[in-house]
Amino acid sequence: MTIRVKVLGCRRLVLLFLFLGLLLEAQAGKIRYSVPEETDKDFFVGNIAKDLGLQPQELAERGVRIVSRGRTQLFALNPRSSSLVTAGRIDREELCAQSLQCLVSFNVLVEDKMKLFPVEVEIMDINDNTPQFQLEEVEFKMNEITTPGTRITLPSGQDLDVGMNSLQMYQLSSNPHFSLDVQQGSDGSQQPEMVLQSPLDREEDAVHRLLLTAFDGGNPVRSGTLRIRVQVVDANDNPPAFTQAQYHTSVPENVPLGTRLLTVKATDPDEGANGEVTYLFHNIDHKVAQIFHLDSYTGEISNKKPLDFEEYTVYPMEIQAQDGSSLVARAKVLVKVLDINDNAPEVTITSVTTAVPENFPPGAIIALISVHDQDSGDNGHTTCSISGNLPFKLEKLDDNYYRLVTERTMDRELTSQYNITVTAADQGTPTLSTETHISLQVTDINDNSPVFLQDSYSTYIPENNPRGAAIFSVTAHDADSNENARVTYSLVEDTIHGVPLSSFVSINSDTGVLYALRSFDYEQFRDLQLRVMARDSGDPPLSSNVSLAIFVLDQNDNTPEILYPALPTEGSTGVELAPPSAEPGYLVTKVVAVDRDSGQNAWLSYRLLKASEPALFSVGLHTGEVRTARAVMDRDALKQSLVVAVEDHGQPPLSATVTLTVAMADSIPDVLADLGSMEPSANLDNSSLTLYLVVAVAAVSCVFLAFVIVLLALRLRHWHRTRLLQASGGGLAGVPVSHFVGVDGVRAFLQTYSHEVSLTADSRGSHVTFPPPNYADTLISQESHEKKDFLSAPQFLLEDRKQTFSQMSSVGMLFHLGTFEKVKIV
Repeated sequence: MTIRVKVLGCRRLVLLFLFLGLLLEAQAGKIRYSVPEETDKDFFVGNIAKDLGLQPQELAERGVRIVSRGRTQLFALNPRSSSLVTAGRIDREELCAQSLQCLVSFNVLVEDKMKLFPVEVEIMDINDNTPQFQLEEVEFKMNEITTPGTRITLPSGQDLDVGMNSLQMYQLSSNPHFSLDVQQGSDGSQQPEMVLQSPLDREEDAVHRLLLTAFDGGNPVRSGTLRIRVQVVDANDNPPAFTQAQYHTSVPENVPLGTRLLTVKATDPDEGANGEVTYLFHNIDHKVAQIFHLDSYTGEISNKKPLDFEEYTVYPMEIQAQDGSSLVARAKVLVKVLDINDNAPEVTITSVTTAVPENFPPGAIIALISVHDQDSGDNGHTTCSISGNLPFKLEKLDDNYYRLVTERTMDRELTSQYNITVTAADQGTPTLSTETHISLQVTDINDNSPVFLQDSYSTYIPENNPRGAAIFSVTAHDADSNENARVTYSLVEDTIHGVPLSSFVSINSDTGVLYALRSFDYEQFRDLQLRVMARDSGDPPLSSNVSLAIFVLDQNDNTPEILYPALPTEGSTGVELAPPSAEPGYLVTKVVAVDRDSGQNAWLSYRLLKASEPALFSVGLHTGEVRTARAVMDRDALKQSLVVAVEDHGQPPLSATVTLTVAMADSIPDVLADLGSMEPSANLDNSSLTLYLVVAVAAVSCVFLAFVIVLLALRLRHWHRTRLLQASGGGLAGVPVSHFVGVDGVRAFLQTYSHEVSLTADSRGSHVTFPPPNYADTLISQESHEKKDFLSAPQFLLEDRKQTFSQMSSVGMLFHLGTFEKVKIV
């Protein structure tokens, strides 16, 4: 490990010396090219690979790229041709205005060696601009007594090109009164002047129209024209005169809009309109004219747009004063702009590394940063720093370059990502600064084992669970990331009652969810103890485990078992005895039941579900004791049937029933004797009653069948007559069918009804008893509803529970014809 650290240190020193060497070499000489303006994209500029001493294929391999500062990228590298080409159309006038020489400077970075090569490209001018005048037409007023030799200064033309492509000469159209004289300025500029050659005569010619043409020296020659209109007026012998030949003022570049910068003043001794002076701009650059405003009456000059020291340090302009007779005077105005600290430093990330491992050594280079400020003096001097307690530092290089390096080792588990804020500040007043952010991702190494949220877990599962049901979910977290943090789960091998643990439960290796492989039974075992292992996917993998206890909860899955009374067997009657003289509260018998479940699921309660005489007996809610609720009366039947329900308190509750037969006698022989004496009478009554009912049902059925036959015959006859009328086409064809007899009535008479009458054997042949809605009736009603009869319809409810048997003969008259009476003997 010591040898490795020393080797890495030596490599960093070598890289540092190489980088310092390339900066020294970059200052030794520059690569120069030239290219004409207005060329197409990808126009060849120069063989950059050859001038850098590289092979063509090395441009991409060594990461060669252009590094420029604060402007649009004008040039690009073509790796296929190993050449420097244009990145788009270049307009020299837009880039360098009217400077004689237009140079574009940038650096070429060989990234693998961190070496910079300065490059200068001169943009050559072509004749792509036509000479232009600021106005299309200008008007002058001249007094007719103006002496010959008077000069009138004409507006100068402007050509954005330079050299021979710029404006070279003027030409005035032929006129007997005027000629053209071009004055050469000290700066080489040409000022056209119109000279009066002969006296003017307003009566002879009041208006003179001339044409001034400006020509450049390009190939082909381009030209622009100005129309001149000379209005001849009466005498005005005094032109305006400025108080100063030249005006100067200095203002800061942040002066508010609309501020009065200075005032020019011109006077004219003439009177009236000849002495009224107005002011206007003359021979001023169109950009300057858009920035300043001149009051034509007061001569006040103010700014209507912000001033920019970085664009113009001095704004030159010429002011013309003109009286009412168009005599003019001119003065120059120079507005000097004072620099203020209005430009924040520009920060450019030249090269950056976005991800490093957490064991990255100190001193490694993260980024190469360039800082530049467009202001001048102290306003343009910059410093660069990083904020916060971060494991990084900035090292300054030459030419306002900095490099960001690591200062100490990093821990991804403490900080996985650094947002480094680089602040560049100037030394102006007030200080301006710019912040740029570098996002650095710290990549992971596998140095953390999975960790469970708890030291141990416990969970509960109800018995009788479905196979494959999810039991519990365990989660382990790994502080690492990506594959080092991907955790898989497994069960530690074990046995339960000699059976492998894997036959009881399984675990999803990805989610940690445990599933039941079988249905658990609380009555067999009540808990499972197991261990879960979590392992990451690093190299080498790290693991940890945790204990899990699964407790089985009891469910209400066992129905109560009735131990007493048992079903009748050979040698036993299954009949309980109650003496006729029993008082209320007499203990007849006791129902005994048990439940295999536990807790609330095993708590039992007893209730009387159905009885021949519900008011005669009661059942203890918790004891199951069957006792008499009242004294036995003579009208009570000798044999009583009781249905007792035993129900637990589970959710949902389960129940069982038992049927008890209670004989109202002191002994079994007494019961048999009483039943034998009643049987002949009962059978006689039943047979007589059955005969009457069968005869009544047969008679009603015959009447209903005859009625249906008559209706069908009427229906066929009606259908036959309708067909005959339709065939004959008579006047009855338009009569609705519903007007004929019997059409709508058939459906009503075809309805059938079914009524169920229950008769008991103890009605004594004179009454029909409709039993009250007790438990026995409920069972009978359910049984009757299970029968499917295509003639049956919904039953009508009878308001009276008892009717005399003599009224049965009129039952058929209470319903419509076609009603079917179903009589059931109980």
